[in-house]
Amino acid sequence: MKQYVKRTQRDYPLSFKLAVVGQVEKGEMIHRQAQDRYGIQGSHNVMTWLRKFGQLDWLSTSPARTCGVNMPKMPLTPEQRIKELEQQLAESEVKAQFFEAVVKVMNTEFGATLTKKQLATLSRKHKRRDSQ
Repeated sequence: MKQYVKRTQRDYPLSFKLAVVGQVEKGEMIHRQAQDRYGIQGSHNVMTWLRKFGQLDWLSTSPARTCGVNMPKMPLTPEQRIKELEQQLAESEVKAQFFEAVVKVMNTEFGATLTKKQLATLSRKHKRRDSQ
């Protein structure tokens, strides 16, 4: 006959929970490290404590962010903002080149003309539809 082994469930004091939450939110460790370091049972205990007692937004965690700390965004310096805008500009230029290449392929391979319609042509069509 198998012997029944009672599962031991630990109750953690509030001060311990708050100390762990404080360390995780300061960035000293991630919740998995806290779990290993302090021998916290249960895979979701630390995350539950962070949602309950934490000062940061732990409710909207995505799987990609669960291993890091959700730090509040600081206002960007002008240099950082310029760098960010330059990156966005470079990305939009690459997208524009890609779409131009797609239009060229459509024109050469399929014979489709994908040109932008003139504003006057569009406005005349809308006027005709409205008057009918």
